[in-house]
Amino acid sequence: MARLVALDLKSGPRFVAEARRILDDGDAFLPLDQRLPLEDRRRLAHDMGAAVVRAENDEFALPNSRPVAPGDAVVIATSGSTGAPKGVVLTLDAVRSSARASSRRLGVDATAHWLACLPLSHVGGLSIIFKAWETSSALTLHERFDVESVLDAARAGCTHVSLVPTALRRIDPSLFACILLGGSRPPADRPSNVIATYGLTETGSGVVYDGRPLDDVEISITDDGEILVRSPMNMRTYRDGTTSIDSHGWLHTGDVGRFDGRTLQVDGRLDDLVKTGGEKVWPEAVERAIAVRLPEVELCIVGVDDEEWGQRVVAVTTDSRLTLDEVRGAVSESLPMFNAPKDLIRVGDLPRTSIGKIRRAEVARIALEALKSAD
Repeated sequence: MARLVALDLKSGPRFVAEARRILDDGDAFLPLDQRLPLEDRRRLAHDMGAAVVRAENDEFALPNSRPVAPGDAVVIATSGSTGAPKGVVLTLDAVRSSARASSRRLGVDATAHWLACLPLSHVGGLSIIFKAWETSSALTLHERFDVESVLDAARAGCTHVSLVPTALRRIDPSLFACILLGGSRPPADRPSNVIATYGLTETGSGVVYDGRPLDDVEISITDDGEILVRSPMNMRTYRDGTTSIDSHGWLHTGDVGRFDGRTLQVDGRLDDLVKTGGEKVWPEAVERAIAVRLPEVELCIVGVDDEEWGQRVVAVTTDSRLTLDEVRGAVSESLPMFNAPKDLIRVGDLPRTSIGKIRRAEVARIALEALKSAD
C-alpha cells in the first residue's frame, strides 16, 4: 500500500534525490516548511497522515498514518492565509501535465537552467523541480531567497526562475531570460521577461500565463463571477477527503474574474469583496489602479464594517509619506469614486504568508482596531 513520506529536509540535492526515490517507490511525499518550528513540522506531518518523517539525520515512523492512492505524487499544505492549512493531493500525471504545459508555453528545453529559490513546501517552489525533470534542464536550488545569491546564480548561468512580487522588486530582472511571477498582484510596470501567472496549489502551480490559459486548461465563469478551472493539472482531492471540484470536473477557485474566451482578468477573492453603500468594490482592482500611478507604494485595500456604509473602503500602507488625497486621486484616474478609500492607515509592516501573500483578513483587523482607536 502506497504511503506518504514527510520530507523534513532543506532545499538542495538531497531533497531532490529523496523525492525522486519516493516517487520511484510508488509513494508520495509531503515537503515540510523548514521555517516552521520543529514541533509545528512534526504536527503537520501527523495531521497529513504521513507514515514516515525523513529528516537530515533521522528517519522515524508516525502512528495513525493514512495511505495515499496509487499515482499520488505529492501532498502540499496550503499557506493557510484564510484558515488552517489543507493538504492538496496532486498526482504524478497532474504535476507532469503542469510541467509540460508550462515548458511548451515558455519554449523551455534542456538548454534552460532553472533556479528554485522559493520554499519547496509551496507549489511555486516545488513545481520548479518538476519543470526541470520534465525537460532534463539544469537545476540550482537555494535554501531561501537571498538577493545576492539569486543575482550570483543568474550571472553563473541560471536562465529561469519563479519569484513573488516582493522578491522581484529586490533584484535586476534583466539578468534572467524569463521570470514566472505569482503569489500576489504583479507590479504594473513589470518587464517584458516577467510573466504574471495565475494558479493555486489546487491547480498544481500556474495555469494561466499573462492572462492566457495554458494548453488543455479550460476556464469558466459562474453567474456570480467565480473562476472555475478544469484541467489535467488539477488536484485529485484534499487529504481529508473533501474536494472543491464539482461533478463536472470544475475546480471552484474562490476567485472572481472575467474571461472573454481568450484572456482572464482576476478581480480578487470572493471573501475579499467589499460592499459599501450598495456598491461592490474589489480590493485588487483598486490596488491595480493605485499601482499604475504610484508603483512604488506598498499598500493593501480592505473593507471594514461601518454603520453608515455597511462597509467602508480603507487603505493600509507602509509608506509614511503617502496621503489619502494621493490615493484617492490615483483611484479616480480609472475607477468610480465609490472605490476610493475613505481612510488611510499607516503600519510598519503588512502581514504576509511565508511566500509573500498579504494576509488581507489580518490587515482588515488591524485597520478596524486603528479606526476604533482614532474615534
